[in-house]
Amino acid sequence: MDNRRIFRFLLDKLRQEKRCVLVTVAAVDGSSMRDPGAHMGICEDGEFIGSLSGGCIENAVVAEAQDVLAALCPRIVRFGSGSSYLDIKLPCGGGLDVLFNPLDDIEFCGKIVEQLSKRAPLSLSLPLDKQLPRLLPYWQPTETKIENRHICVGHWPSPRLVIIGHGAGVLSLAQLAKTMDMDVEVITSDPDLSDLIKTKNIPSRTLKTPQDIEHVHGDSWTAFIFMFHDHDWEAALMVRALGQPHFYIGAMGGKKAHANRLKTLAEFGVEPEQLQTINAPIGLFHSSRDPDTLAVSTIAEVLRTYVSQDFRKL
Repeated sequence: MDNRRIFRFLLDKLRQEKRCVLVTVAAVDGSSMRDPGAHMGICEDGEFIGSLSGGCIENAVVAEAQDVLAALCPRIVRFGSGSSYLDIKLPCGGGLDVLFNPLDDIEFCGKIVEQLSKRAPLSLSLPLDKQLPRLLPYWQPTETKIENRHICVGHWPSPRLVIIGHGAGVLSLAQLAKTMDMDVEVITSDPDLSDLIKTKNIPSRTLKTPQDIEHVHGDSWTAFIFMFHDHDWEAALMVRALGQPHFYIGAMGGKKAHANRLKTLAEFGVEPEQLQTINAPIGLFHSSRDPDTLAVSTIAEVLRTYVSQDFRKL
């Protein structure tokens, strides 16, 4: 989710004819807040986006980036355990090897933003010398290849939420997802709610009937969230969602409501194996009585599921 913000930032700065540095975690020794492949974007004026440590090393990273711009050559710098920065420690006790790549190629950043906007996998080949970084329009695992003088960073599309339902929980969940820069779309039977959500700059469609299913689309990084209080709206829409690519599907409602849901879906011809994939009640913790708590609980469960997926099997 950070990646779109970071590369939009870099693209905007380059278009303003400002020099920038792409910062990437190349390797981690011990415990660390960020994994290999995490990025920061830093402008020559010291403005930056993203983080590698939650505040412990960011000032030093910015200073190092400005030095890299002066030298116009990539470098790897160690932070934390084993670093020459003796006065900078990571609370977790680990160490980070961080790669700094100076950027001046608007087209390179533009293609990355385009690939991210298309929700397509990508990889970056980032050199350890004065070669140019390259965008690869497919996913490769993140790894450092010192002998080949580059690191490869693979990125999957960020999770996309399709929220189908009505009520205050829909609005709370959509706004939280939007705040996190997730792709989010609402499909609702409430025209007033749809209009309100559109004012939040969130795409929304209004259902005319429970059989109005043609706009329910997914990809391998989509989570479908059903939030109907009136469960009569669910069946055809859920059958449609189950037939779309997705990594998560969940529905609001207690055990009795879910048992009735499963019975109805079985009557629609949904196979038992598919029925078992429905998460209900939604959320990491149940019986959430207010919309905002339910939204946090649901997002947490969706993200936990996302990070546990092996998308290489696609």
